[in-house]
Amino acid sequence: MANHSDTPTLKAIIEAILFTARGALTLSTLCKHLPEHERPAIETALKALAMDYDLKSRGIELVNVAGGYRLQTRRDLKKWILRFKKVPPLRLSKASLETLALIAYRQPTTRAEIEEIRGVDSSGTLRFLLEKKLIRISGRKNTPGRPLLYRTTRRFLQIFQLDDLSSMPTLKEIAELDEGDERSQLLLFDYGPGGNG
Repeated sequence: MANHSDTPTLKAIIEAILFTARGALTLSTLCKHLPEHERPAIETALKALAMDYDLKSRGIELVNVAGGYRLQTRRDLKKWILRFKKVPPLRLSKASLETLALIAYRQPTTRAEIEEIRGVDSSGTLRFLLEKKLIRISGRKNTPGRPLLYRTTRRFLQIFQLDDLSSMPTLKEIAELDEGDERSQLLLFDYGPGGNG
């Protein structure tokens, strides 16, 4: 029988918490749930945990995404995860990618503002992005008709592997993606707990 210490290490505690979390956890959230530990000790444990996963070439990694920390499958293992799950990653059409980029870079924005730039009706695309939880309604604009305002979600940051909105790719990089490009498929594969559901 294995001989385990009665007191788990802080690194093991954080690993267990991240393993059971449904999304990225901020450092503040970890500190709140671990009041017996100082913030610098938690930061040190997170760094040590990240190094453990990195050095051992394991199937999961610790990443800083959506303003927090998350355990997720390694990106280079996508092929095997897809085979196991039998669910293809979501593919963004060019229209969806354009609309999502406009929302991401101009948020909050309205449907009329999106359509003014794209020159086409965007209601179906907006519905699709809302269903996939990549965007959300964040209120109404204080103008005649009080149109809905759209913003990106935390799931958007997680799926696109962004820590925050300032780490988004440039508009030129977004424009270079097209409907048949593997990169658009890659961007919509969720490597975290629960996968693409």
